[in-house]
Amino acid sequence: MKIVLQRVKEARVDVEGRTVGRIGRGVCLLVGIERGDTEADADYLARKCAELRIFPDAAGKMNLSVVETEGEVLAVSQFTLAGSVRKGRRPSFDNAEEPGRAAELFDRFVGAVEALGPVVQTGGFQAMMEVHILNDGPVTFILDSKRAAGAPEEG
Repeated sequence: MKIVLQRVKEARVDVEGRTVGRIGRGVCLLVGIERGDTEADADYLARKCAELRIFPDAAGKMNLSVVETEGEVLAVSQFTLAGSVRKGRRPSFDNAEEPGRAAELFDRFVGAVEALGPVVQTGGFQAMMEVHILNDGPVTFILDSKRAAGAPEEG
């Protein structure tokens, strides 16, 4: 499972001209689910996203999490994060999880983040979306459940 995490001043997702998710200060999470990802991957990255200390404290040092700042979360399913551009000029999506299983893991991830405290909004699963992000900093991180120390075992 891969996530592009951005600290935002605000973010929203529009589908067919209608806003389906909107947050103020918090984090926008672009979530890519790959073949072989498990509930353990979803739970691990949910905790990491909720607890990552990327917001400034009173001294201006990145020392507070989205939970500690009572920030909000916008989670957007983005299967293209599972794509590969290693060969040729056309991306390959062979490593993307099939939609039914991906939806289950995305829902598991969202539920796990919500269980840690933040209000979570989402985009539209398998929808063509316009994602509006006002990045704060900019502060952007890439999280990968398979490459992180302490990540869940594969298999």
